[in-house]
Amino acid sequence: MSVRRMGKGEAAITAQASTDNLAVPATSIRVRKNGIEFRSDNPIETWTEMTLDFFSPFHKGRLHCNGVVVACLGNRHEGFIVAMLFTNISETALHILTELHRPQLEN
Repeated sequence: MSVRRMGKGEAAITAQASTDNLAVPATSIRVRKNGIEFRSDNPIETWTEMTLDFFSPFHKGRLHCNGVVVACLGNRHEGFIVAMLFTNISETALHILTELHRPQLEN
């Protein structure tokens, strides 16, 4: 999979499942209370464990967490919506992620 450079002022995530890396722009992320949803060009198997690194121009460094894919809906023509449940995220990382995406935070 390819990685692309994010524009100034955008937050993004890099997701890693096994040996695959996936770069997701901030516009494709929906933050939930206990996880996230994001768009992917390729399907990701349910119960796949993932390591996520969140990058933001507003905070130094990266935010790191782990999760598991609980749903992946869609098709190869329109893309897939992947729902991931956090299994390990620090309080600090969760707070920063919530602040970055507060306007669209949903249950």
